[in-house]
Amino acid sequence: MIFNSIAFLASDSPEARDALAELTAVHGNADPDRADCVVALGGDGHMLQALHRFVSTGTPIYGMNRGTVGFLMNDYAGDGLRERLDAAELTTIHPLSMQAVDETGRTHRAIAFNEVSLLRQRYQAAKLMIAVDDKPRLEELICDGVLVATPAGSTAYNLSAHGPILPINSELLALTPISAFRPRGWRGAILPHNARVTITVLEAEKRPVAAVADHVEVRHVREVEIAEDRSKAAKILFDPGHSLAERVLREQFRF
Repeated sequence: MIFNSIAFLASDSPEARDALAELTAVHGNADPDRADCVVALGGDGHMLQALHRFVSTGTPIYGMNRGTVGFLMNDYAGDGLRERLDAAELTTIHPLSMQAVDETGRTHRAIAFNEVSLLRQRYQAAKLMIAVDDKPRLEELICDGVLVATPAGSTAYNLSAHGPILPINSELLALTPISAFRPRGWRGAILPHNARVTITVLEAEKRPVAAVADHVEVRHVREVEIAEDRSKAAKILFDPGHSLAERVLREQFRF
């Protein structure tokens, strides 16, 4: 890959702004919509915003960590950027699509590269029914919530909820409960990537639920349909030996 023009996008953190000034002084700053490559400066949240902005444009995104977690980012260095871009490894990921119907009957659509989660809005636990490909699999789940995660997102909220880590190149999705009360022993499921998950909110007036696709939230939902969207794709660049596949694999041996 040859990158003649580079666009820099920085989060609002002071570290990211300082990095932006340092890098643009050397490389300039191309129009993001016309650049050969976008360099995102910030944390994982900023990287997710970049992925959403450039999904399906074909523009590769190279992240450098100027935030906190940085799982989707490369280490920051002010020099050697072009050499690192030339040697970078490309990973292509597909998002989930969410269709959420709210209490008024309105349908909201959004995509998520990490996960789609349903969360209780008040003190009472959510009561949910889960179907996979139109076949009911769990008639009643009482919980704080439930989520569907992509392989890229399996090390994020899904992992915190004790869900499985999925290899980045696997054609799988993780369906993971959040603080399940009944059935208490249910730990979730691993689904094929083309599965369609429908979650129906039971007793919705008494137990309101919100649906969240990455950073898009819909409150008072009644039914949410989640499926992988293969028509959309995002390209991420990683330094050799630090690919997303390697990071996901390494995460499984951490204690």
